[in-house]
Amino acid sequence: MGKLQEFDITFTNNKVVYGPGESISGTVKIRTGSSLPYKAIKVNCQGSCGVSSKVNDSAWMVEEQYFNSTLSVADKGTLAAGEHNFPFQFVIPAAAPTSFEGPFGKIIYRVRAVIDTPRFSKDHKAHKPFYLLNLLDLNDVPDIEHLSRAVITKKFNYLLVKTGTLMLKARSDLRGYIPGQVIKLAAEIHNKSGKDTGYVLASLIQKVTYKTKRPMFDLRTIAEVEGAGVKAGKHAEWKEQIIVPPLPQSALAGCSLIDIDYFIQVSLKSPDAVVTLPIYIGNIAVNVSPSRPVPPSPMHGGPAAAAAAAAAAAAAAAVVAAAGVTPSAPPAEDDSEEGLCAGGFTSEPIPTKSHSQQDPLGQSVTMSPSAFSHAPRVALPPSHRQPDASAPLFCVSTGATIPFFSEGNDVTPIPTSCSLILPPEYSSWDYPHEPPPTYEESCSSANASFSSQQ
Repeated sequence: MGKLQEFDITFTNNKVVYGPGESISGTVKIRTGSSLPYKAIKVNCQGSCGVSSKVNDSAWMVEEQYFNSTLSVADKGTLAAGEHNFPFQFVIPAAAPTSFEGPFGKIIYRVRAVIDTPRFSKDHKAHKPFYLLNLLDLNDVPDIEHLSRAVITKKFNYLLVKTGTLMLKARSDLRGYIPGQVIKLAAEIHNKSGKDTGYVLASLIQKVTYKTKRPMFDLRTIAEVEGAGVKAGKHAEWKEQIIVPPLPQSALAGCSLIDIDYFIQVSLKSPDAVVTLPIYIGNIAVNVSPSRPVPPSPMHGGPAAAAAAAAAAAAAAAVVAAAGVTPSAPPAEDDSEEGLCAGGFTSEPIPTKSHSQQDPLGQSVTMSPSAFSHAPRVALPPSHRQPDASAPLFCVSTGATIPFFSEGNDVTPIPTSCSLILPPEYSSWDYPHEPPPTYEESCSSANASFSSQQ
C-alpha cells in the first residue's frame, strides 16, 4: 500500500445492526509509514435499494436512495507518519427499510471513507457495511390475531365412469409469527369417493417480488411436511407444526421496489387440490387479547367437541402464557360446507410421513426462543432472558443472505450451527416462478367449485 499501511473503519462497540432513528458512530483509522499529503478526508453514510432483471447484477435497472450523508473529518493538510483516528457520527432516518439481499435486488447500507489526495495521486478508499432492522410489530397488522383459513371443494372422475367429491380445509392458529415461533396447522379432508387420495403436503413459502418494468417473482419453499393420504369414504384430520426459521420480515416498510410475502400452502395429490393461507412474519409477536370467549370447535359441532376445544384452548393458553404472550381462542369457522361431512364418516388422524425440520433420526427439531436474539429496546419475557446453553448460537437474520451475529462484543459473522433452519439459500436459484394465488383468488376458486356442485 506504499505510504498508507492501514485504512480501516470501525463502529463504536463493534455494533453492526442498527434501528431506524439510531445514531451510527465510529472511527476512521489511518496508519502511514511516511508523510501523506491530502486535500480532504471524508466519510459518507449511505442507504439504497437496487433492482435488476439479471441475477446478481449490480447494474441496477431501478434504484432508490434512503439517505446519503457526507462528513468532512479533515481538511487540506498532511498526515505525519504514524497512526491517526478520525471519529464520525450519522443519524439513520426513521423511515429507512430493513436490510435485504436477494438474487434480483438488495437493500444495502454502508459507511465509506475517502482520502482525497492531490492531483496525479491515487485516492484511497475504504468501506464497511452495516445492517438495519426496522421492526415489524405484528400487532399493527389488522386482524392478525385471527386464524388464517381456506377451503376448496373438488369434484373429480376416476375409473372413467365414477365420480367423487373431496373437500380440503386448512387453517393456521394465527396470521402472524416471529422467528422461533411455531405455526400450528390443522387440515381436514373429506373424501366422499371410492378412491384413496394421494399424500397431503404443507409448505411454508416465501415470495419475493422485485418491481422492474416486468416484475420478477422468486418463490422459495422454506419448510415442508408431508402426511399420508386419506382412504376412500373417510373423513380425516391432520395436525402439524412448522417452526419459523430466521427469515426477513413480511413487506419491507419504506421500500417501494421489493415486497416479501409468506404463505402456508396445503395441497393434496390425486386429486389435485390446493389452498393457500397468507401469513405475516414479523419481529414483535402477537399479543392476543384474552377477552373473547372460546367458540365451539370449527371442525365438529356439539357439546363434546366444544368441551374438547375449550380444554385444548386452555392448554394452549398455559403454554403461550409461559412464553409471555396472552392467548386467545380462534373465531368460529364458517361451516357452510359441513353438509359434505354427512353420511357417517369416521374421523381419523393422518400420520406424518416426513418433515423438513427433522433431524436424521426422525426427531423434530426443537428451538428454544433464547436461541434468537432480539433487537434493542424490545422487552423480553422473563423466560427468554436466560440463554439456553444447549441452543444453537444464531440470531434473527435481517435479510435473506445477511450473516448471523452473536450477541455481546464478539460480532464476528458466524453461520448457524443448525443447518436445517437456515434462511433461503439463493445460490441454488433457478428461473423464478409465477406467484401463488392470492387469498381472494383461492376463496373465489373455492366458491366457484362449491357452487358448481349445487
